Amino acid sequence: MLLRPAIAVAGILLFIFALETLKAGASDLVPLLDGLRVAGPLNAVGFGWLFAYSVLSGSPVAAIGISLLQGGTLNEAEAFAIVGGSRLGASFIVLAVGFLLYVRGRKSADGLSIGVIALLTTFTTQGPAILLGLLILRAGWLEPVQFSTPSGIANTIETVYGPPVDALDRLLPGSLLFVAGVLVLVASFSLFDRALPQLESEGDAMQRRLAFLQRRPLMFAMGGAVTLLTLSVSLSITVLVPLALKGYVRRDHVIPYVMGANITTFVDTLFASVLLGGDAAFTVVLTEMISVGMISVGVLTIAYRPYAASVLIATAWVTRRPRNLGVFLGAIVAVPAVLLLI
Repeated sequence: MLLRPAIAVAGILLFIFALETLKAGASDLVPLLDGLRVAGPLNAVGFGWLFAYSVLSGSPVAAIGISLLQGGTLNEAEAFAIVGGSRLGASFIVLAVGFLLYVRGRKSADGLSIGVIALLTTFTTQGPAILLGLLILRAGWLEPVQFSTPSGIANTIETVYGPPVDALDRLLPGSLLFVAGVLVLVASFSLFDRALPQLESEGDAMQRRLAFLQRRPLMFAMGGAVTLLTLSVSLSITVLVPLALKGYVRRDHVIPYVMGANITTFVDTLFASVLLGGDAAFTVVLTEMISVGMISVGVLTIAYRPYAASVLIATAWVTRRPRNLGVFLGAIVAVPAVLLLI
């Protein structure tokens, strides 16, 4: 009964330790970023995008981007671009899960389609949101909105986590401290996942709830709410795969769900910005949330029918033949690689 809350608390404590470790090791990452030629928003988008693919999650990558900003390694625009890029790669795990279920004998391609829809929805909303967010940052429209970490929280974090981070810094040379922070961060999100109930196992009760909720505004709200509870867009969207295979969720209902999820998924990164104690970090994450929200709400209220039709047509083409899927996979890897290298 108390096991899941205990695991959740352990995940939070480990998450804070990871952030402090990443901040301490950020300066040692400069040579690596220089070697990868990560300079400017375009490179940063590609870096965050590919990094999210490699760890099958966007939240750790977004937290890393904020840590690099606080460590002085990146400027606001570059950190914002890494956070935005992390969202572009976060939904890849949904496609991977759908593909694995399909090749293991499930004849329905619905699970595979959910992954493609999630990626296409994210690409077509997050891309414009990154451009809008960079404009907002450059204009300084959100600079008056500041949030400073209360001194009591900052002092407590320094008292509790300062000694172990310093000890780890003395033990690990160079960039290995940052690598250790990444591993601890991934472990903290794994603990969060273990603390969460398996939503897809609720059977008929879940089916009745989804039958009621499958309207555009409610699915949008549901995507935001589930992601807010799980603190992981990868988990909240992946749960749709088994639901789609059971016929609980239709493909066209996935689009507003993903849009809602892509907004509240930044809550954990916003929390990280507060813990790290930087006004600039808070502004970067808030700008990301507002930009994604503006684009998503605009699409939902103004051009949803043609937008949804286009996404579903593109999904049908991608899943029609293995060759088409191969082209799609090649494209979504090539684009961030090009952005990283230009």
